[in-house]
Amino acid sequence: MSAPVNSVLLLCWRDTGHPQGGGSETYLQRIGAQLAESGVDVTLRTARYDGAARRDLVDGVHVSRGGGRYTVYIFAMVAMLAARIGLGPLRRVRPDVVIDTQNGVPFLARLAYGRRAVVLVHHCHREQWPVAGWLMSRVGWFVESRVSPRAHRRNQYVTVSLPSARDLADLGVNPRHVAVVRNGLDEAPAATLTTARSDTPRIAVLSRLVPHKQIEHALDLVAELRTTLRDVHLDVIGGGWWAQPLVERAELLGIADAVTFHGHIDDYAKHEVLQRCWVHLLPSQKEGWGLAVTEAAQHAVPTIGYRTSGGLTDSIVDGVTGVLVDDHAGLVDATRELLTDRVLREQLGAKAQVRSLEFSWRMSADAMRDVLESVARGDRVSGVV
Repeated sequence: MSAPVNSVLLLCWRDTGHPQGGGSETYLQRIGAQLAESGVDVTLRTARYDGAARRDLVDGVHVSRGGGRYTVYIFAMVAMLAARIGLGPLRRVRPDVVIDTQNGVPFLARLAYGRRAVVLVHHCHREQWPVAGWLMSRVGWFVESRVSPRAHRRNQYVTVSLPSARDLADLGVNPRHVAVVRNGLDEAPAATLTTARSDTPRIAVLSRLVPHKQIEHALDLVAELRTTLRDVHLDVIGGGWWAQPLVERAELLGIADAVTFHGHIDDYAKHEVLQRCWVHLLPSQKEGWGLAVTEAAQHAVPTIGYRTSGGLTDSIVDGVTGVLVDDHAGLVDATRELLTDRVLREQLGAKAQVRSLEFSWRMSADAMRDVLESVARGDRVSGVV
């Protein structure tokens, strides 16, 4: 018998309204919203940013904000410890289980809640840490690879793909404590599914604009393809602090007229752009799952990405729903092939669209609830839930 879970505390350094929010924040918010809809009292503790209220209610989830990019961890710990004695912004929260989202660094919720803390890891950050600078990257990776696995050796882990589960095992996390709860998917607005496909080749990149997403690879690819496909166009959907260097690179490559930087746009506009495109690229250095893969798949648009990214080997069925490549040359070749072979492109797209029907946030939330109820009972869960 699973123990009932009536209250859940979610910890994440950002929420979906944050200018730098991405797929991991969407995952937590969507699952939290589904749990709230089913009657669970859900609270999200996260960082504050310009224009954000300290307290908010988003899709049934109570949001409590405090601290900034780094101090969010300190503020959250103080709030959790204060709540134990009935003080602070979380004083009314009595969680049965806490989900501690480790975006490189954990909140160490186990210090306040012991084994009721579940560590959520989308992917390991070995490749991303260098962007934080010489000192922070070494400290961060030491915490992620040494401190956290030891500190949480008795806690339940949740990740979003089998490759990420294997990465955790490589860091010393007990595989019997790692459950896989894959990403869900919002339904694409029905009207966007009937938007006409572009008459000329268009490539989509749906991503946060940060260095490890390697959007430069897509820009370089367009510059190479233009020698034979003069009318190819790249749609970059998403924003981020790395946007200006990408705009400058497009200008330097002489392809500014062949690239549209859409920035942050609403869901309807996002799906309209995806529907017009022929192929989706996700040239990330590292992905936990790749929510953009299934979002593009809803529009029968296959994704091409790097095999070494990890999670894409789970979200893309190579040669069936998309293509996995080993290097930039392979990325260019695969893209050229799909743009020039309509039959292959449509076959992959159709199968990707069928597979996208396997995913929903309701199913993901049900799987997560199974894990949380097991933790509340004192058990551990492993494998795909």
